[in-house]
Amino acid sequence: MTAAARALGDWIALLRPSQWVKNGFVMAAVVFSLRLLQPEPLLRSLVALVVVCAASSAAYILNDVVDAERDRCHPEKIRRPVAAGRIQPAAACVAATALTVFALGAGAALGWHLVACVVAFLALQGLYSTRFKHVVVLDVTAIAGGFVLRTEAGVVAAGAHMSRWLFLTTFLLALLLALAKRRHELLLLGERARSHRGVLEQYRTIPLDLLIVALAAGVAGVYIQYTLSADVAARLGTSRLYLTSPFVVFGVFRYLFLIYGCEQGGDPTGALLGDRPLQVAVALWAAAVIALLYG
Repeated sequence: MTAAARALGDWIALLRPSQWVKNGFVMAAVVFSLRLLQPEPLLRSLVALVVVCAASSAAYILNDVVDAERDRCHPEKIRRPVAAGRIQPAAACVAATALTVFALGAGAALGWHLVACVVAFLALQGLYSTRFKHVVVLDVTAIAGGFVLRTEAGVVAAGAHMSRWLFLTTFLLALLLALAKRRHELLLLGERARSHRGVLEQYRTIPLDLLIVALAAGVAGVYIQYTLSADVAARLGTSRLYLTSPFVVFGVFRYLFLIYGCEQGGDPTGALLGDRPLQVAVALWAAAVIALLYG
């Protein structure tokens, strides 16, 4: 591999494109507001998806710059371009600024509401990288807030509204993923946990296990209640959305298995992209939702 190819690979890795899977939450609103087949809301949602991908990459870069020293104490994160010294912090900050300008400019094309979502998202990520990640519970709550803002960006783009069901499902699922990541870091790093992330000193495995199981039950429970709601059935034009519940329950249980049976809770995106049963469950859930809402 040539030096130019390696450098390009480092810049791509800096953006963390594999993490863009998380931004799929942006598309939830256009699907569940029954506007997926309408060209304008669909196009606006796709633009919002690009905007959020750019904003999230800017946030990842900022986090890498701030955490470079700590990442060198982590067996996996030490390979990140900034931590490994392959990209200088100043150059990384220039890239983050360019991505921020692009996200705000593209967002402005869809209106100030989306710009407000992007600004709130970037502000929250900045506070997380510099302050919130050092406060127990607040750190994972901030991560969950970022997912809610991703979803809100999609809501704004689609011209829909944030339902209580969408808010609760997004927030609880994001909390589950964040706490699973903390548990994985605690077990992986052991005595080195504090040197990588000081807040890990305040977490304990047993409380984390209890919270993870409770949140898993909460995610499945809220989604099932959503599918059984008479108001939802009237709005969506189908009373059979409950048929999608088994896929959600299987997906949640499968993720718990990956956390406790395979110790894969440290990278939710990696677990999704690397586990075939989980991929099949997500695909079948999406197909069932589309069939029931639009078939």
